[in-house]
Amino acid sequence: MSLNTRFAETAQSTGLLLWQVTNRWQAAQTVTLKPFGLTHVQFVLLASLSWLEASGPVTQQRLASQASTDSMMTSQVVRALESRKLLSRQPHPTDGRARTLHLEAAGASLATTAIVAVESCDEKFFGDLGQRGEEFTSLLQALT
Repeated sequence: MSLNTRFAETAQSTGLLLWQVTNRWQAAQTVTLKPFGLTHVQFVLLASLSWLEASGPVTQQRLASQASTDSMMTSQVVRALESRKLLSRQPHPTDGRARTLHLEAAGASLATTAIVAVESCDEKFFGDLGQRGEEFTSLLQALT
């Protein structure tokens, strides 16, 4: 049976290529983050919380929105990070029903150290793009 596709070969499929590149990039990030005891999503949420916390209280929903993560998964990861004392949940200053997330000193230190390794991994991974790296980033921004 033949697949009903408009492509003569798989290398013409943007979606498949994105899938392949994403898997290679995630594998590189997994190796990079292993010495820090972090999964990639844990790192993304810690780094995002660090970024957001500078501008005021951060709810779990705001963190999930910033990181583009599923709210249920975000909740599970936040609980795991809280159990490691990397972040804490505290009462929201203006909404009695809500809780805010606060990066603990250990979490801030870990995020600060890990981001150097993550950005170095990115530089190596995307380095083959050379001068086209900024254009690639702009194209990705158009899709977010």
